[in-house]
Amino acid sequence: MSTAIEPYQSGVFDLTHKLTVEKHGHTALITINHPPANTWDRESLIGLRQVIEHLNHDDDIYALVITGQGDKFFSAGADLKQFADGDRLRAREMARRFGDAFEALRYFRGVSIAAINGYALGGGLECALACDLRIAERAQLGLPEAGVGLLPCGGGTQALAWLVGEGWAKRMILCGERLNAETALRIGLVEQVVESGESRGHALLLATRVARQSPVAVREIKPLIDCVRSRGPATLGAAEREAFVELFEYEDTREGVNAFLEKREPVWHNR
Repeated sequence: MSTAIEPYQSGVFDLTHKLTVEKHGHTALITINHPPANTWDRESLIGLRQVIEHLNHDDDIYALVITGQGDKFFSAGADLKQFADGDRLRAREMARRFGDAFEALRYFRGVSIAAINGYALGGGLECALACDLRIAERAQLGLPEAGVGLLPCGGGTQALAWLVGEGWAKRMILCGERLNAETALRIGLVEQVVESGESRGHALLLATRVARQSPVAVREIKPLIDCVRSRGPATLGAAEREAFVELFEYEDTREGVNAFLEKREPVWHNR
């Protein structure tokens, strides 16, 4: 598979040196680059939110892949040195920064894929949980915050329980249990397990499949799936039908139908 990349030209915001963004076709590749463990701090969380806001306004981007630099850590979560002095004001700000960043990722208008290339712990796993899909290498995944007197504040308690059920969420959060990739696959925490060094390539390949879908259709469909978490499947039928009708306001809908009838590949314009 091809994983060639070119620099992502934004010209809109200055990226923190702790994140890099590159473009691969219609996919933005975000790499957490904060050695040695790719931890999150105030600067990188603000940077992630800014990146996502920019990508949401780039009509040429249909998907994003997020991964960690190196071969050991996707992300080990928050840099705990920030909390060593027990400053409540700093804790409040960091909780807000985690929420803002990972909510922005969760509501990215395209498809987000976490390429978990190593340990994903605490805020690292919460970052992956904020994505639509997760591909893992032979990694360890966990939310160990309670072991240091903290708790997940980037949506982890909610997203994990939704994905794997209350029992496994309590084992991981309340008992501090870490999972290997195979167990994570078995319980639905990740969708695919690959060999070491292959998560990024597989994630980019999956993202190319996203690019064959209508981006405006994806934008309408994704919130309908996400809403099942809070509203339940029986309540969304009318919204689903209305979203179907609204698609006919877009050029891409006519393009997709006509391309099928004309037996050719559609050319999406994201409008």
